[in-house]
Amino acid sequence: MSDPREHEEPSPAPAEPATLAEVARSFLRLGLTAFGGPAAHLAFMRSELVVRRRWVGEQELLDLIGGASLLPGPTSTEVALMLARRRKGWWGLLVGGACFIMPSVLLVLLLSWAYVHYGTTNAGAGVLFGVKPVVVAIISNAVVGLARTAVKSWLLGAVAALAVAAYFYGTSPVLILVGAALVVTVVANRDRWMRGSSAAAGSSAAFWAALHLGHRAGSPRSRLVSSRLVSSQLVPSHLVKVSLWAIFLEFLKLGSIVFGSGYVLVTYLRGDLVLHGHWLSETQLLATVAIGQITPGPVFTTATSIGYLVGGLGGALLATVGIFLPSFLLVAALMPVLSRARRSVWSASALDGVNAAAIALMAGVTIQLGRASLVGWLPVLVAVGSLALLVRWRVNSTWLVVAGAAVGLVHSLV
Repeated sequence: MSDPREHEEPSPAPAEPATLAEVARSFLRLGLTAFGGPAAHLAFMRSELVVRRRWVGEQELLDLIGGASLLPGPTSTEVALMLARRRKGWWGLLVGGACFIMPSVLLVLLLSWAYVHYGTTNAGAGVLFGVKPVVVAIISNAVVGLARTAVKSWLLGAVAALAVAAYFYGTSPVLILVGAALVVTVVANRDRWMRGSSAAAGSSAAFWAALHLGHRAGSPRSRLVSSRLVSSQLVPSHLVKVSLWAIFLEFLKLGSIVFGSGYVLVTYLRGDLVLHGHWLSETQLLATVAIGQITPGPVFTTATSIGYLVGGLGGALLATVGIFLPSFLLVAALMPVLSRARRSVWSASALDGVNAAAIALMAGVTIQLGRASLVGWLPVLVAVGSLALLVRWRVNSTWLVVAGAAVGLVHSLV
C-alpha cells in the first residue's frame, strides 16, 4: 500500500515500451476511484502516473494541465487523454480515455435507472461523507507538490496569489488563465516585447479573446444551482421524451463551448434544457447533477443521466458521446502543438503563467471543498489522518479513498 517514492522528485517517462494493458489498468483504476471533481482527478493522476508510475515529470504534467485549461470541455478528462496519448499514442488515447470515462458512465446509468424507478439518489450519501475529506487531503498534497514546480519565481508567485484572489472574487477561470499567461509573457519578455510591435498586437488580441471567453465561461448561478442540491426533493415528475438526434446535437454543442468544470456546465444545462428547451424540470436537473457528483470520474457524465431521462439507453449513450467527442478531437489535434510549446521563449512564458494560475485555481477549489466537507469532528479527523498518511507514510491514495468510503458507510448506518 505504500510507495517509498511518493514524495521524491518524479523523473521523466521510463524508456521501456508501454502496453495498452498498462494504460487500460491505470485509467480504469482512476475511473473507479477518482472522486471529487476536476481538481481531485488531477491530484489522483499526479499520484498514480507521475509519482508512482513516472510516465511524465512534474513540469510536463503542469504543461498539459495548462494547455487543457484553455480548451473547451472537461479539463481533467482532457489531461487524462493527453497522458494516455503521451504514453501509448493514438490507441492509448482511445483506450485510456474510454477506461477513465466508462466506469462513471455505467454507475451514472445505474443510479439514473434507480432515480426513474424509485425517485432517490441517496445511495451514495454515506460514501460521499467519508470520501470528501479524503479528497480534500489528496488535493492539498498535490497542490503543494505541483506548486514547488510551478511557482519558481517571485513573478509566478505574485500571479498565483492574484489568481486565487480573482477566483474568490468570482472572475471566470478562463479569464484568469489567459490573463496570467498574458501578464507573465509581457513581464518575463519585456525587453523583447518593447522591440516587437507585432507582439504587442498579439497581446491585444489575446486580451480581447480572454474577455470574450470570460464572458462565456463560468457563472455564479452554477454555484447557486449546485448549492440547492442538499435541500431539493429529488423525486421524478413527468419525463419529456426527446429525439436521439436532438440529444446528440445538444451535448455535442455543449462539449464544444463549455469551459471549466461540471459546475459551469450546470449553468448551460439549466438555460438550454430547463428554461428554453423544457426537456427537464428544475428538480430533474438537480437530480442528474447530484448523480454526476456522487460517482467517480468526470462530472460531465451528468450528460449521461440527462440522456437517459429524456431518451432512454440510446439517449444516454448519444449524450455521452456528444459531450466527450470534442475533447478527444481537440486533444488529437493540439497535442503536437503543446509538445512544442516549451521550445519558444514566448510560449514557454505563457505556459508558466497558465501553470501558476491553474495551481492557484486548484488551491481555491481545495479551500471551497474544505469549507463544505470538513464540518464536524469526524470529517476533520479523516482529512488530517489522510494527509498524515500521504505525507509521512506515503500510502497509495486509492486505498485512502476505499477507507474513507468505508468510514462513511459505517457512519451512515450508526
